[in-house]
Amino acid sequence: MKAARMKTPRRPVPKKPSNPCVKDPVGVYCRVRPLSRPDQECCIEVIDETTVQIHPPEGYRVFRNGEYRETQYSFKEVFGTLVVQKQLFDVVAKPLVEDLIRGKNGLLFTYGVTGSGKTHTMTGSPGDGGLLPRCLDMIFNSIGPFQAKRFVFKLDDKNGVDVQCEVDALLERQKRDAMPIPKTPSGKRQIDPEFADMINVQDHCKVEDVDEDNVYSVFVSYIEIYNNYIYDLLEEAPFEPIKPKWNNCNTPVRNGDFIPPQSKILREDQNHNMYVTGCTEVEVKSTEEAFEVFWRGQKKRRIANTQLNRESSRSHSVFIIKLAQAPLDADGDNVLQDKEQITLSQLSLVDLAGSERTNRTKAEGNRLREAGNINQSLMTLRTCIEILRENQMYGTNKMVPYRDSKLTHLFKNYFDGEGKVRMIVCVNPKAEDYEESLQVMRFAEMTQEVEVARPADRPICGLTPGRRFRNQAFREELQRKLEMRGGPINEETEEQAVSELLLQNFPPLPSCELLDINDDQTLPKVIEVLEQRHKLRQMLSEEIAKTVHAFKTVLQEFDSSVASKENYIQGKLSEKEKTIAGQKMELERLEKKIKTLEYKIHILEKTATIYEEDKRNLQQELESKSQQLQRQASDKRRMEARLQGMVTETSVKWEKECERRVAAKQLEMQNKLWVKDEKLKQLKAIVTEPKHEKPERPSRLRDREKPVQRAVSPPPAPSAHPVRLRHRRSRSAGERWVDHKPPSNVPTETVMQPQVPHAITVAAASEKALAKCDKYMLTHQELASDGEIETKLIKGDVFKTRGGGQAVQFTEIETLKQESPTGRKRRSSPSNRDQPEDAADSEWTDVETRCSVAVEMRAGSALGPGYQHHAQPKRRKP
Repeated sequence: MKAARMKTPRRPVPKKPSNPCVKDPVGVYCRVRPLSRPDQECCIEVIDETTVQIHPPEGYRVFRNGEYRETQYSFKEVFGTLVVQKQLFDVVAKPLVEDLIRGKNGLLFTYGVTGSGKTHTMTGSPGDGGLLPRCLDMIFNSIGPFQAKRFVFKLDDKNGVDVQCEVDALLERQKRDAMPIPKTPSGKRQIDPEFADMINVQDHCKVEDVDEDNVYSVFVSYIEIYNNYIYDLLEEAPFEPIKPKWNNCNTPVRNGDFIPPQSKILREDQNHNMYVTGCTEVEVKSTEEAFEVFWRGQKKRRIANTQLNRESSRSHSVFIIKLAQAPLDADGDNVLQDKEQITLSQLSLVDLAGSERTNRTKAEGNRLREAGNINQSLMTLRTCIEILRENQMYGTNKMVPYRDSKLTHLFKNYFDGEGKVRMIVCVNPKAEDYEESLQVMRFAEMTQEVEVARPADRPICGLTPGRRFRNQAFREELQRKLEMRGGPINEETEEQAVSELLLQNFPPLPSCELLDINDDQTLPKVIEVLEQRHKLRQMLSEEIAKTVHAFKTVLQEFDSSVASKENYIQGKLSEKEKTIAGQKMELERLEKKIKTLEYKIHILEKTATIYEEDKRNLQQELESKSQQLQRQASDKRRMEARLQGMVTETSVKWEKECERRVAAKQLEMQNKLWVKDEKLKQLKAIVTEPKHEKPERPSRLRDREKPVQRAVSPPPAPSAHPVRLRHRRSRSAGERWVDHKPPSNVPTETVMQPQVPHAITVAAASEKALAKCDKYMLTHQELASDGEIETKLIKGDVFKTRGGGQAVQFTEIETLKQESPTGRKRRSSPSNRDQPEDAADSEWTDVETRCSVAVEMRAGSALGPGYQHHAQPKRRKP
């Protein structure tokens, strides 16, 4: 069977701060304790009333490679080594006591490294009481005449308070008096001489303007947070005559008669305030009694001897002072029996255990575990402060981890706006505590930036003020009358006494004794006196009646005027409350606007800083670029000057070269002109010369015996236009040729004629013929210098152009030369017939021999048209 699913209870809505419009920063004060020895090195210096400076000690600077960095920290106020406890109390704790009596909560805690003077600041020493006894003394000096009797106020187990009438309080006092007092050290009523000097404060400090129409009661409790557990230091344990021994953990040895203390639980009351369940709360009526309770719990607090402190606190102690107050009734006699009118305020005085480094304290075992829990709780406190600061400065809504530690969980209401928070940072200026003090300073300075909502003022009671003193004056007058009467009186006897007082003012009665029966004077005298007294009494009665009537009229007028004034005051109060509410809303709006603007200003400042940095970088870059441009401009000017010189020099050089080339060209042209003239003369001679018989063909045997050596053909000179390199084709290749023979050609009628297969013979080159062939040959004839006709076969490749036409690229030239056998032969001398055979090359041969020699020339050859290339006679294929 499945269990019924339970419904998750609805989480109560957290209570908002009482006055969210006005916030106060956490007040952080710094106190510097004096050095233990005058020869110790000091690393902390007080600059002024709000600033301290911390600098690394000498050994630390050597270890850190000679770094020396002084850091200053600012606080609300700094107290030097010569400041006395009273001055510290007046500045720090006195405002908290004033708020406590006015119904507001307060939290004061001391923070620092071990051995920095936290416990001394809070508790004091013989002859010089600390903050705690001075707070108690100021409270009882202020409310001493207005304290309620014991058990009129009664605290419940849910962090609330009830009020009892005088009769119930009397019965409970009698019941407590009848109970046997346990024979424990707490039952002693004699002041312990150990702390007698601590509470002997001669200042008589008190709060001004205490509401005399209220009655007050003070309750104290004392707890410690040890290893993240809460223990009640005032809890009564079974006591044995022989005090149990204490072990090295400063806790009693477990034995059959001793029960170890049980840890307490934190709970939340109906107002969402945290309290310790089952904690002992003692009602005290004097400073001595309250401090006696504190001292009783102080003896149970866990302390131990470490390397850094002979009496090092191993736990966080919290001394809580609760002040219950309620107004008197309309008569000013008894406490008003209305629970809603009771105000319960609380002042928590916290002595935190000191943060420590285990490598310095040499802690082991339980000491090491205690140090770890102390540092962990202090680290949680620091984390909560950091997140609160971040949420308030940047508008975030991160969850504050109060529940990670009992210390922060207990006091989370103060940081949520349920009271004023103040912290005293205690520092030891000795050089050995430099690093720990530096961390404490950073945390303290950051804590100042956290703001806590200011608690609202206590509502004003509607009863007439001054009730207590009026009732007291009435009682004094009544007591005086009782003393005059010698006994108690009531209303009837009081009226008789008044009438008797009036009769004493009447004329005395004469003697009424009748000694003679014939005495006729005594009775008339008596009658006359009585008539006078009767008239006087009537006159007095009439005057009293008139006075009473007039007094009643005055009272009625006074009551009506008081009622009208009350109505007027109520109207004004309602108007003021509306105005205050409007102003609060306006303040809240303005604060939100201010926070938004501050955040925007913060962002703009960051942006401006970034822009300024970019501006500086760009300016530096601009300056570097300008310098680079200036260098480049100067280099350019130098280069221009050099180039100008080089151009001038080159121009002069090329002018000379051009003049030289022009002169050479003119000479070459003159030579060519002379050659042409010679050719024309020879041609004219050939034309005009008569024909001779054909000479015999000389034998070729001699020529075959000495073959002519082929000279190496020079490489063709590069042309001005790009020429595609192709392999030379054989003359017998089977491509289509265009054989271009101009009509002016003279037939040579030689045996060897150029024969081109697959040729199209044309007299003039045409695009149609070129389109059908891929080879081109031009037959060109000219007259040589010896008067013979020289035939040149100019060959080329046909290509298609991009425009759709044809183009010819000339590749080679074949020269065919014909010589007449009857021609002139050049010989050196007719008688020189015995020449060597090597000189046969220089002789003129017959036509057949000349025709068997082929002359080739590449297009564009640098040798010129007059160079002959003699090759071996070609063999025909069989």
